[in-house]
Amino acid sequence: MKRRDFIKKMGGAAVATSVVLSACKSNDKPTITPNDVIDGQGEMTYRINPNSGDRVSILGYGMMRLPVEGGGSGRENPDSEIDQDMVNQEIDYALAHGVNYFDTSPAYCRGKSEHATGIALSRHPRNSYYIATKMSNFSPSTWSREASINMFENSLKELQTDYVDYLLLHSIGGETQELNSEQLFNARFMDNGILDWLVEQKEKGRIRNLGFSYHGDIKIFDMLLRWMDEGRYHWDFVQIQMNFVDWNYAKRLNTRNTNASYLYNELHRRGIPGVIMEPLLGGRLANQPDFIAKQMKEREPESPLARWAFRYAGTPEGILVVLSGMTYMEHLVQNVATFSPLRPITPEEDEFLMKVAEEIVELKTVPCTACNYCMPCPYGLNIPTIFAHYNDCITEGNMPAGNPEAEEYRRNRRAFLLGYDRKLPYERQASHCIGCNQCSPHCPQNIDIPKELHRIDDYVEHLKQS
Repeated sequence: MKRRDFIKKMGGAAVATSVVLSACKSNDKPTITPNDVIDGQGEMTYRINPNSGDRVSILGYGMMRLPVEGGGSGRENPDSEIDQDMVNQEIDYALAHGVNYFDTSPAYCRGKSEHATGIALSRHPRNSYYIATKMSNFSPSTWSREASINMFENSLKELQTDYVDYLLLHSIGGETQELNSEQLFNARFMDNGILDWLVEQKEKGRIRNLGFSYHGDIKIFDMLLRWMDEGRYHWDFVQIQMNFVDWNYAKRLNTRNTNASYLYNELHRRGIPGVIMEPLLGGRLANQPDFIAKQMKEREPESPLARWAFRYAGTPEGILVVLSGMTYMEHLVQNVATFSPLRPITPEEDEFLMKVAEEIVELKTVPCTACNYCMPCPYGLNIPTIFAHYNDCITEGNMPAGNPEAEEYRRNRRAFLLGYDRKLPYERQASHCIGCNQCSPHCPQNIDIPKELHRIDDYVEHLKQS
């Protein structure tokens, strides 16, 4: 079913709101209408997982960008230690305001996310939250049966629990320079028997829901769903990237990506609950160009730009959780308000966002979501920051263009180069890329990273020469 057809079938916003917000009203209260729904003035919206009966908050806390001592996140300050007191405070607030789904991984925060998450959550009753973690056996050193089992057992230890609510095969569909996507999947999960072992752990109750997260080659996504159709394996949930740009334009941003409309529809027709990652496209949908932000503010002056994207991701039927990696308390408070309760996107708003998506795609930015999987670079480049500076200048309308002698061109050129040097010490800049390509195989967005770095370096040199 197409997204717009689904929204229309639900009868517009009034019917959609009354269905999605069924947890926010009782039998003796009148049916909720759109005009009654005020962001942050009700209870958290919940969805039911049909496979386990879990009543899950539609807002999930992604433990990928935890705060660090001294401020910021580990992305900006990779050498800083996690600020455990702040993590505790944020998880306390989340639980107190209805958030009960927490998503982590052995690979997050330089391997420290599970430990910090376990400390914070273990201070609360175990039945008050759901833990999602992953089999993140990316390195060849973790492909053996013993190493992968040890990874799972260590996750339980770090999370201070004897079972995981949601366990994912992490980022299926990738490839390396040596292995194609199917060979890599087999090396990680099949040749070592680890997928069958995880199924056994589910039968023992140590895993309550088993699924996978998808990036990359669509044939692996299709293969795993075909296995379910054939009765080989059952997937209780699947995690996909979905936002109002990727719905129709993921392949336009990168030809190796798959449009979210296809991913969602394949899950929905099988009744597989979807967990959404990257609803903000790496934060880009919360920081729109001025001309786009103006259009959104004219419609909803008081709404943060991110709210449009979160509402979009949470609207379709069958979406269980929308993940957000929240570093700062202000973002947590804002996102809790967005989903308390959720205002589903109306057909008219859906049409508006599709037009916005077209405008965003035409900006020609690098589709980097700052996941940091490409890091560390063996030659010291700060790849996500290089892309972020380039993208920010495009989306903010500050790229030098037109006559090099014009005052506006000179002003933008100076701002671009000064900002580039300010954010990136010389040894971290794109000019130091030698094209070793150790980064690209790890990129979930399938970006040809050396190619983009060389393109940006050529542009920087052009600006310097002009």
